[in-house]
Amino acid sequence: MITAASLLAAEGNNPLIPHTYELVVGIFSFAVVVLVVGKMLVPRIQKTLEERTEAIEGGLKRAESAQAEAEQTLEQYRSQLAEARHEAARLREQAREQGAQIIAEMREQAQVEARRITESAQAQIEAERQQALTRLRAEVGELAVELASRVVGESLEDEARQRRTVDRFLEELEERTRTQAGEQVS
Repeated sequence: MITAASLLAAEGNNPLIPHTYELVVGIFSFAVVVLVVGKMLVPRIQKTLEERTEAIEGGLKRAESAQAEAEQTLEQYRSQLAEARHEAARLREQAREQGAQIIAEMREQAQVEARRITESAQAQIEAERQQALTRLRAEVGELAVELASRVVGESLEDEARQRRTVDRFLEELEERTRTQAGEQVS
């Protein structure tokens, strides 16, 4: 049977149970590693994590502010575009009004010019008619005097006599024309 002493002797050789000095050295080494890691590495790791957190949060804040600024700029562009559209519509309407006004002025000028030309032409026609009538009277008078001279057989060279004869002849002619025009109307 196995005795307690044999168990104790066997325990000393047990590879699963560490020796006491190994436990002390292991605990001391673990404590040194924990202290080194706790004092040196943990603050650096925390500092790095804080920097990353700040960078991420700062990036988010910058992104949010850039987004807000972009939205504000977009709203400004939209308002400017709306203003530009309103201004363009106003300018188009103003151009239409000016065009209509110019057309009206040009029509009025054309009508005034047409009236002026018509009046000028009528005055010229009237002057030419008067001139033709005067020439016609003179020619008819000469022919009438010459004819009357031949018929009467006396000279009608006296100018006053000629005028009276011509005027009397023309008055009779005009009266006949009026009488014939009155009969045609009835």
